Amino acid sequence: MSTDLQLRHYDADQAQRIVDDLVALYLAVYPDGGEFHGEDRYRRQLGGHMQASGWDLVTATTKGELIGYAYGFPLSAQTRWWAGIQQPVPAGFTEENGLRTFALSELLVHPAWQHRSIGRALHDELVNNRAEDRSTLLADPDNLVAQAAYRSWGWQKIARLQPSWNGAPLYDVLVRPDRS
Repeated sequence: MSTDLQLRHYDADQAQRIVDDLVALYLAVYPDGGEFHGEDRYRRQLGGHMQASGWDLVTATTKGELIGYAYGFPLSAQTRWWAGIQQPVPAGFTEENGLRTFALSELLVHPAWQHRSIGRALHDELVNNRAEDRSTLLADPDNLVAQAAYRSWGWQKIARLQPSWNGAPLYDVLVRPDRS
């Protein structure tokens, strides 16, 4: 990992100033992402997520250049996060109250900076020491590198989920307990 790596937290209001940079990095990570990973859909997703209470962004920069970020938010009682989950799941698994589950929505590192532990640093800064009981994320089942990293960081696959968005892929639902 670069010794001049800087990690910084942003709330939604502070992050408004860097939305274009966040989108540009997303597009660099998914250059051939098609409609699902396109700019318009991602801007809508990001804008919607930024309205969630408790939304938190951690950026990684080196020499002033944005090279990665991770963001997430606590799931509210009215969350649509679990829509499309495939059964069976443990009883009560999808019940939320705003304090139970932190959703890690994005974890991105510029391709030129990958495999340098920056993703791990972003992950740990965002999800370690959360007040919620657990964290969740949706992972591409075919991304074996990410799947291996998540397993090594304490995540476990619970189910599969296909969001209701047009053209959405099927994801693995991963969960990690945050408090004992």
